[in-house]
Amino acid sequence: MKFARTLLVAVAAAAVLGASAGAATPTTVTFPMKALNASGENGTATVTQVPTGVKVVVSLKGAPATAQPTHIHVGTCGAINKAPEYPLTNTVNGKSTTVVKGVTLAQLLAGHYAVNVHKSATAIATYVSCGNIK
Repeated sequence: MKFARTLLVAVAAAAVLGASAGAATPTTVTFPMKALNASGENGTATVTQVPTGVKVVVSLKGAPATAQPTHIHVGTCGAINKAPEYPLTNTVNGKSTTVVKGVTLAQLLAGHYAVNVHKSATAIATYVSCGNIK
């Protein structure tokens, strides 16, 4: 009886360790987009691996109807490289959907990247929402 119980525990532990050791890169990640500079623009961004690259969907509440430049930047919110790494479709009415070709979700997750939304094309230096890809 004791041997059977020990064997059962060992098999269960091996299954858990095997599952975590072989964990694959997820095909989709969703992360919060947090308002900056009192914009009130909070929401989410979802990055999904697609055959040609990654699909990035931004959804913000409290965003204006005007176009807001949106990019993936190297770095993290609060410590971001000002030069965009990958341009995204402008966020309009709080929505943006883009396929970034030639990039994998695994590459983004292996580094430090953030999705950043700017106030407008004329106020590009003002960030209104940001989310770390993780």
